[in-house]
Amino acid sequence: MPHATDSSSSLPGDRLRAARLRRGLTQEALAARTGLSLGVIKKLERGGTGRLETYHTLARALGVRTSQLFDAPGPHHVRRDDADKLDLLLFRQAIAPPIGVGGRLAPDAGDEPDLGRLTATARTVAAAYHGDDYATVAELLPPLVHSAHATVRHFDGGPEGTSALRVRSDVLQMAGRYLTQVRAYDLAHIALRDAVTDALAVNDLGAVAAAVYQQGWLLMRQGRLDEAEQVSVDTAEAVEPRISRASRHDLGAWGKLLVHASAAAARNNRASEAREMLRMGRTAGAALAGGTAVAESSWGRFDWRTIAFQGIENHLVNNRPDVVLRLSERVAGAGDGTFMRRHLLDVAQAHAMLRQRAEALGVLTRLHRETPEWLRHQRMAAETFHEVQQAGGRMSRSQRELATFFDAP
Repeated sequence: MPHATDSSSSLPGDRLRAARLRRGLTQEALAARTGLSLGVIKKLERGGTGRLETYHTLARALGVRTSQLFDAPGPHHVRRDDADKLDLLLFRQAIAPPIGVGGRLAPDAGDEPDLGRLTATARTVAAAYHGDDYATVAELLPPLVHSAHATVRHFDGGPEGTSALRVRSDVLQMAGRYLTQVRAYDLAHIALRDAVTDALAVNDLGAVAAAVYQQGWLLMRQGRLDEAEQVSVDTAEAVEPRISRASRHDLGAWGKLLVHASAAAARNNRASEAREMLRMGRTAGAALAGGTAVAESSWGRFDWRTIAFQGIENHLVNNRPDVVLRLSERVAGAGDGTFMRRHLLDVAQAHAMLRQRAEALGVLTRLHRETPEWLRHQRMAAETFHEVQQAGGRMSRSQRELATFFDAP
């Protein structure tokens, strides 16, 4: 299990410098050990910021958890604006409304709530999300959250009240997932926290597992690696199914939690823990006997490929691009574009790390052709493109389209 992060030094630069000095390394020696430039080391120690991958590389070289290096000094160190206040207004009103003496401020509910219609609309939104129809998701989710709140208030108790809480948990999970995708992290956290609360209220451990899985993704996006691993492991232990009679949904929810625990541990320089989580996850994959567990509105899909892809991703995190490409050949053609697209980003990054410019651009071009709306929200894709673009060389028309897509100069 992860331990609490050492916070004896308040600033990331101070922590990096202290860890370096404890190892008896000069800045030049640390740069040589990590493959990072001396300028990057100096910038970070002076208080500059770096990407999570950079901190992970440093942590691996220094033998510490990644999270020990990059705890933020506070938002006042960065100038911020209100650029997203209008874009997210409807989501804020639905998920984080004002609360006064009369409780939660809510709009007029209008017609009497219809639980069946609410459930059907929730399925429509889930299908839109998995179809990358984010415009529909953004349009329907805020009023759907309002409707879910109104339905829970209307059916206060009884079987219908229990069903209303389950549906609201599901709706809030979808909201948390979408908001994480568009990097509205604080709103996503509120939605997922409330989704867990609803699931616990009706003792639905499957829904708890699904919401915590979403939390794990959110926490990793925020760099909260200790917490991501801890909450995923704790919940996986609580919902671990009896394999001989577990449903596909139970196996999928358990397996997905273990995958996120492994991902967080790998990023936190805890390689043995990451391998152990995947070993347990293979049990869930094997129990599906070649089948796939599906939960469209929450954790998506799970089967043996999920474990294989995460293992490959962990090798990328550990700076082993040659292993990534070798293993990727074994799973080539193992799924459709939707299932494999996150894995293909790892392949593109591995090619970029090995200076294989044409191959990296080829993978990104394929993803741009097959799933452009999803790719638009993948920061890793833009960073990979910018990395290979800096190497120079003549670009084809499709690659120039990528430059426009990623707003590259």
